[in-house]
Amino acid sequence: MAGRIPPEFIDELLTRTDIVDLVGTRIQLRKAGKDYQARCPFHDEKTPSFTVSPDKQFYHCFGCGAHGTAIGFLMEYDRLDFREAIDELARRAGLEVPGATETGPAGPDHGPLYALHEQAAELYREQLRVHPGARRAVDYLKARGLTGEVAAHYGLGFAPPEGRLLLSRLGASPSERERLLTCGLIYDEEGRRRDRFRDRIMFPIRDRRGRVIGFGGRLLGEGKPKYLNSPETPIFHKGRELYGLFEAQKANRKLDSVLVVEGYMDVIALSQFGVTNVVATLGTATTAEHLQLLSRTTPEVVFCFDGDRAGRAAAWKALESTLPSATGRQSIRFLFLPDGEDPDTLIRAEGADAFRARMTEAQPLSEFLFEQLCDQVDMASIDGRARLSALAQPLIQAVPPGIYRDLLTGRLSTLAGIPQKPKPVARRGRVQTTRPTRPTRIAQAIALLLDHPELAAEAAQLPDDWRRSPSPGAAILVQLLETIAAHPTINKAALVERWRGQEHFAYLQQLSVDPFLQDIPPEGMAAELIGALSRIGEEVLKDERSRPLNQRSPGAWSDEVRARLERDAAAARTRNR
Repeated sequence: MAGRIPPEFIDELLTRTDIVDLVGTRIQLRKAGKDYQARCPFHDEKTPSFTVSPDKQFYHCFGCGAHGTAIGFLMEYDRLDFREAIDELARRAGLEVPGATETGPAGPDHGPLYALHEQAAELYREQLRVHPGARRAVDYLKARGLTGEVAAHYGLGFAPPEGRLLLSRLGASPSERERLLTCGLIYDEEGRRRDRFRDRIMFPIRDRRGRVIGFGGRLLGEGKPKYLNSPETPIFHKGRELYGLFEAQKANRKLDSVLVVEGYMDVIALSQFGVTNVVATLGTATTAEHLQLLSRTTPEVVFCFDGDRAGRAAAWKALESTLPSATGRQSIRFLFLPDGEDPDTLIRAEGADAFRARMTEAQPLSEFLFEQLCDQVDMASIDGRARLSALAQPLIQAVPPGIYRDLLTGRLSTLAGIPQKPKPVARRGRVQTTRPTRPTRIAQAIALLLDHPELAAEAAQLPDDWRRSPSPGAAILVQLLETIAAHPTINKAALVERWRGQEHFAYLQQLSVDPFLQDIPPEGMAAELIGALSRIGEEVLKDERSRPLNQRSPGAWSDEVRARLERDAAAARTRNR
C-alpha cells in the first residue's frame, strides 16, 4: 500500500510525528478549542479555515478542501514526492527508512550514482580554483558580470581540456569506470575512454532534493556544441528536470510565480539581481513532464522568449505544449523581450524592479493564442474569419473540458462573429435548496471507522451478514476492520496512509473529512456505526431470501424455500395479532 516501505514503518513514523509541531514549523497556528487553526497555506483567504487536529493527526481546510496527514502536508507544502516526504519525517524522528522488504522487490540502488555526481561536482569546483587553464573560465564569468558568490551558490566549476580528470581521479578500478560510463561522464572514442566534458564551464544540475543528477557545460574554446548536457542516465532525464528549480525553491518558501528562461546563464544572472524565481529547460522544448512539475510548484508560469520571429516560434511550441493541461487554475503567460536583449542584458540595463514589472505585464496564454492566429488571416473578410475559426478550433479542443475551454470558445465566437448557441435553460419551478448528500451506509461506516478506529470493537460484536454485501466499498470496509484488528492502536492518519498509492486512496481521504460526521455527537458515533452495519446486513439477508423466488417459477421452488416461506408467513401472522 505504500510501495516497498513497510506499512508498519509508516505507522511508527506517524506515531512519532506530531502534525501540529510539523505544520507549526511552516505556518503560524493558534489554538481553537481542541484543535489548531490558521489561514490556509494552499489558497488565499482572510478568515482562518485551515484546521489541524492533534487527536486525529489530520489537517483539513474547510475553504478549499485540502486535507491529509503529515505525509500529505509535506508533499503539498514542500512540494515533495512520497519517498521524499517519508525521508524528511524519518530525519525529524531520528529513524532510518528501511530498504527493500517483503512488500515488493527492491528497485535499483542509485545511491552510488548520486554520490559519483557529487564527487564530480566537487572536482569541477576545485579545478575552477586551482587549474592553470581555469583563468579563461574565470575571465568569462567576470565578463558576464557574475560575482564569485553567485558562482559558488550555483556550484559552477571547470572541466580541464585534457579530458582525463574524472578518469584519473574517480575511475581507478574497472567498476568505477563502468559507473562513470553509466553516468555519461565518460565515453568511448575509438577504443579509448575520455571525459565527456572538456574545456568547459560546468553547471551542476540538481533535482528538487538538491542532489546533483547531471551537468551542463559551456565550451570556452572553438568548436561545437557550445552547450553540452549530460546524456540520459538512470537518474537524469532532461525532459523532466528544470535547471535552477532547487535553488528557486530554496530561495522562496512560496513560489507565487516561476519564470522559465532558455539558458543557465540567464537563471544565474537574474538570481544575482534578486529575481530568484527562475528556471530553465535543459536544451529541450517544454514537455508535459515540465508542465506537471510546474503545476505542483507554482500558481503562475511565465515563459520568457526573445521578441524576434524565432522567439515567437519557440513560444508557440510552448503554448501548444501547455494546452492539454490548461484549465485556468494555473496562470500561463508569455514575456517577449525587446529586440537584441536577453534576460541577462535586460536586467542589467533596467534593474530588477523594471524586469519584475515586465513579468507582471506578460501576455496571458489566451491573448497570445488569438493574437498569433489573427495575424495569419484577414479579419476584415468573412473568409478570413472562417479561416480563424478553422485554425483555432483544434487548438481549443486540446484544452481540457471546463470553464477555461468555454471561455476560449466564447472569445473565438466574438472574434469570428459567430453567434454562440445558448445553453439550455433549466425549467422554472419551485426553487430547491441543495443539501449535502449523505453518503451510502457503507461509506458512512468507512468514514466513522477512519475517524474513530476504536469503534472497530463494536463492529466485531455484530453478525457478519453485512460482509456479503455486493455494494461498492464493502471490501474496503472489511480491509479496514482487519487492519485495525491487527493494529489496535493505529490512528486515523496511519490508517489513511495505508491506502496511499492504491486506487481507493482519494476516495478514503474524501470520506475522512465528509461533513456528515460533524452532525453526529461523540456519544452517538458507535450507535451510528452499529445502525449502518445492521441495516446493510438486513438488506443482504432480504436479498438472499428473495433471490431464489425471483429466479424460478413457484413450481421449481425447493422444499427448503417452501418451508422458509411458510415460517416467514407464520411469523408475520403472529406479529399482526
